[in-house]
Amino acid sequence: MKKTVSSWFYSSVLITAASLYCVAQSPSYPTREMEPFLDVNFTVAERDSLLRNLQEYQRLVTGLHAYALPNSVGMSLLFNPVPQGFVPETRQLSIDFGIPRKLEVPKTSSELAFLPVYKLASLIKARKITSVQLTRLYLDRLKKYSDTLQCTITLLEATALERAKQADAEIARGKYRGPLHGIPYGIKDLLAVEGTKTTWGAAPFKDQRIDMTATVVSRLDAAGAVLVAKLTMGALALGDIWYGGVTKNPWDLKQGSSGSSAGSASATAAGLVAFAIGTETLGSIVSPSTRCGTTGLRPSYGRVSRYGAMALSWSMDKIGPICRSALDCALVLDVIRGSDGKDPSVHDAPFNFSRKTDVRKLRVGYFKNLFDENYPTRDNDQKALEALRSMGVTLEPITLSMTLPVPSVRMMLSAEAAAAFDELTRSNRDSLMTDQRRNAWPNTFRAARFISAVDYINASRVRTVLVNEYYQKTRDYDVIVSPSFGGIQLLLTNLVGTPALVVPNGFTAKGSPTSISFLGRLDGEAAIALLAQAYQDVTGWDEQAPPLFSK
Repeated sequence: MKKTVSSWFYSSVLITAASLYCVAQSPSYPTREMEPFLDVNFTVAERDSLLRNLQEYQRLVTGLHAYALPNSVGMSLLFNPVPQGFVPETRQLSIDFGIPRKLEVPKTSSELAFLPVYKLASLIKARKITSVQLTRLYLDRLKKYSDTLQCTITLLEATALERAKQADAEIARGKYRGPLHGIPYGIKDLLAVEGTKTTWGAAPFKDQRIDMTATVVSRLDAAGAVLVAKLTMGALALGDIWYGGVTKNPWDLKQGSSGSSAGSASATAAGLVAFAIGTETLGSIVSPSTRCGTTGLRPSYGRVSRYGAMALSWSMDKIGPICRSALDCALVLDVIRGSDGKDPSVHDAPFNFSRKTDVRKLRVGYFKNLFDENYPTRDNDQKALEALRSMGVTLEPITLSMTLPVPSVRMMLSAEAAAAFDELTRSNRDSLMTDQRRNAWPNTFRAARFISAVDYINASRVRTVLVNEYYQKTRDYDVIVSPSFGGIQLLLTNLVGTPALVVPNGFTAKGSPTSISFLGRLDGEAAIALLAQAYQDVTGWDEQAPPLFSK
């Protein structure tokens, strides 16, 4: 039935997401069987009158299907995350990352592998270590541990060593490009790199080559960073199951690393790369960073170009770094942010980060009602709040509550994802996907074809109200502290497009990492990174390494 029903379901031409109506088996009663699913109820006469219109929609949809739309082509309608009354900062001040100048090289290669980027940068700039030395270290670790963690798709050894040699030569000549110069890193394998496979973690695309290089990678290249590997991701950006297996959590190999930036978090946590690039649509940086004990930054919507990245949801996808510290995340964001003339959703905004900022002067709120709930990681979160107070930070309670149907707006993601992979569904190649469970993408894409254009647009209208209501609740704060998975916080903040920085804050009784989230206003990444780094300076949770990989 799955493929034969296509002649009876009709996509709206207003958007390429699936607005579908069913004509029941009896032509006298078109739509009757589908009306309960669409929350409508027509009379017999109304159903009879619908038939010719639906037949016309069928012809229009057939015309759409005859035109091959690549995944890289986005929607003509762009999500605007700017709330009414929001006044953006326009001044770019001098950035001060406060990178230490006098550091000694660790005694063991393992210790070196787990240093945060800002310390590696100091050592490279001072020429106490070389990029080639560091690159060989991470390549060796990738070769040694990738099979155990199932975290690597493509190892880029030859090009990485070539770039590392180039970095060392430039630094020796006094041409230092900045803190990422000579630093080895990995990327989630939904970012295209010319001359390599870009598999999207999915069997139907495992041999795919895309003749372009993503803007994020180009900008990291220009900063002198060294790409060493393309890392695993949950198939088509869901979970930690990819066509080659399940990416593992370095703290517990019996557990997946969560997703969908599964390999990016796993490899960073295990010291196989200095940092990695991930993406988030609904938790794909926050979740694996929590599971693997890394520090992950989900930037504001529109902060980083998605050119050359697989599209899942044009109005929700975001690209950000997964690192070992908040300061590392700030270093990477500063390189990859800003418009490129290729992704129309990207805007330019200042990033005024300075380690000289007194975090006690930041206005910080916390979602008290979420912290008061009974949930598994509550004790660690309460200790995190106490640590912030001990730093002299004043925490002002806020209640996160919404009368709006926030979960309903999530249908926009499903509809956009189904549109992004429309051909995969219609061609029946979705049957090649490894994960075929009820909530996996193949079935989600099929079900999303029954979301009407009317409901998609109304969900978008509710989202507009949501953006403004959330802004009114939080506009007075530079940072809001939240349980990473408290209530509707993760869904809500992804929908409104504001940034989040998730940091480790302890372990469960079974030894699994836990996290807490620092949320910012639109384009407010500097404030959350400053407070998160100050928290890490006094707690040290970010310095912990999984025992199996730190010997």
